[in-house]
Amino acid sequence: MMLESTQRAEALHLLSEAYPEAKPALHFRTPFELLVATMLSAQCTDKQVNKVTDVLYQKYSTAADFAAIDYETLEPYIHSCGFFRAKGQNILAMSRILCERYNGEVPQTMEELTALPGVGRKTANVVLSNAFGIPAIAVDTHVFRVTNRIGLAEAKDVEHTEQQLMENIPRKDWSAAHHWLIYHGRQVCSAQRPKCDKCTLSGLCDYYSKNAR
Repeated sequence: MMLESTQRAEALHLLSEAYPEAKPALHFRTPFELLVATMLSAQCTDKQVNKVTDVLYQKYSTAADFAAIDYETLEPYIHSCGFFRAKGQNILAMSRILCERYNGEVPQTMEELTALPGVGRKTANVVLSNAFGIPAIAVDTHVFRVTNRIGLAEAKDVEHTEQQLMENIPRKDWSAAHHWLIYHGRQVCSAQRPKCDKCTLSGLCDYYSKNAR
């Protein structure tokens, strides 16, 4: 069940108080480094991606660097990220397009980003929000699970969840809320055995009202 507007505001306030220092977990210095790291993070933990990129970016850190190498050169660096063949090929193809069309720079629109190989809406939203400060809500597994459990959204897929969150969360809070929700999903509202007894949102949560009492 979707929360009422006043309940949504209260839920967001509680999340902001619980995670005031919430920030991106991926290591990056530039928009391009964030784009590559986010592409590598699919079905892989941020911790593992950071281990990979901390080494990778010492040698290759720009679109021109990646465009100049072949897959066989890249693979040993990213092998531990899972789905490494598809990820590696997409990263190299993306890098070449950036060099050919954007002077090696990462574009700043959803349309341009999602036209790049291997870049979906979630990845694009992460880059827009964290690299360029453009309000966006990236719906990963944590955000999808938490928002549909709480009642900030009521959708069966990621795309509709994103649409509902954009309607239910003030635009100024989109980027911050993304991080609050990820932190909450990792620390409290886990996929298995969520810690409802420690959750400050239990009084509002649709999942708790139906399952955890």
